[in-house]
Amino acid sequence: MISPGSHIGMLGGGQLGRMFAMAAQQTGYHVHVFTPESDSPCGQVSALETAAPFDDEDALVRFAQSVDVVTYEFENVPLSAIEIILRHADVAPGPHVLKTTQNRRLEKEFLTSAGVPQTPHAFANSRAELESVLNDISGTSVVKTVVDGYDGKGQMAVRSADDRTMAVNTFGSREVVVEQAVDIQWELSVVGSRSHDGNIELFGPLLNHHRNHILDVSIAPAPQFSSTIRDKALEISRTLLEQLDVIGVLTVEFFLSKDDRLLVNELAPRPHNSGHLTIEACRTSQFQQQMRAICRLPLGSMEQIRPAVMANLLGSGSAFEPQRIAACLHQPNLSLHLYGKREYREGRKIGHITLTGNDVTELEASVRKVRDQLYKTSSARELAAVPLNVK
Repeated sequence: MISPGSHIGMLGGGQLGRMFAMAAQQTGYHVHVFTPESDSPCGQVSALETAAPFDDEDALVRFAQSVDVVTYEFENVPLSAIEIILRHADVAPGPHVLKTTQNRRLEKEFLTSAGVPQTPHAFANSRAELESVLNDISGTSVVKTVVDGYDGKGQMAVRSADDRTMAVNTFGSREVVVEQAVDIQWELSVVGSRSHDGNIELFGPLLNHHRNHILDVSIAPAPQFSSTIRDKALEISRTLLEQLDVIGVLTVEFFLSKDDRLLVNELAPRPHNSGHLTIEACRTSQFQQQMRAICRLPLGSMEQIRPAVMANLLGSGSAFEPQRIAACLHQPNLSLHLYGKREYREGRKIGHITLTGNDVTELEASVRKVRDQLYKTSSARELAAVPLNVK
């Protein structure tokens, strides 16, 4: 066991690392973050921050020697950096998990070997191969780079001949996977954690709504899912945690087709955007589970104690008006999380809000209304009309 008072290393300085650091501090741990950018969201709340590129071997060695265990908040950490760190400290989840989940070819091959249903797909390594694969697929397809894709980046939907030409010109020199588009009814996720002794805790499935390929709203519990779908999603997630030998957190993203086929879309070896609502809604949050698992502590219960809806906040070029923030915080049972990012760039995740209550349908309508109010630019007269009194 890695006892409270010890030092945990975090690779990556974003919001997932930030919320992990806050959870770890609650139990008395010190977090040392390694990130390419100084004054990172995670660094702002951590005991130490090392700002250096992931190819700085000396910095990586000093970092690894200063901590008792290392984890990460995103799966695109270079494996070469992990190899250096492993000479001095344990990394959890292990490098085999990172290697599998940061490469779509390896991930899909693993899913196939695990007997898990997924979307029909084919790989291409050249312009000619991509043209051939796209010509063989009828209807809409999605081209995705095998590495370095997230939040809709590194991918393109192909619906027409013009799209096909653009995809070949854009991705013809890269290794890609081409997926047959599925007629999707819902998108969902399960957040799972597994301890060193094989104990597993699962939360979900959560219902996820996306906008422009970025998660927009997550809902739990989701009345849209039958008990059969819930049980199947949990069963698949448990299988993947075991077969991938995860020590830490693994999030499984699913598609539910309109003919009720449950298909695995992607794996994330870390807490997930959709699981942010576990902070307010569950006995143990996804970040506390990550801390417990990598420190060899007993996992906590992920029992949901109240319905919740989470909505992402994306940058729009400027910060929110302080009066608008104050107005939103008049809403009972609303939690506002801002990530401390210095730039509110268009489309950048800058925070989220979670609303808890009794009825998820009402909660979703309310959380969307509250979020809309945050983005308004108001006159003094309009600001005098707050609070919002959302019900």
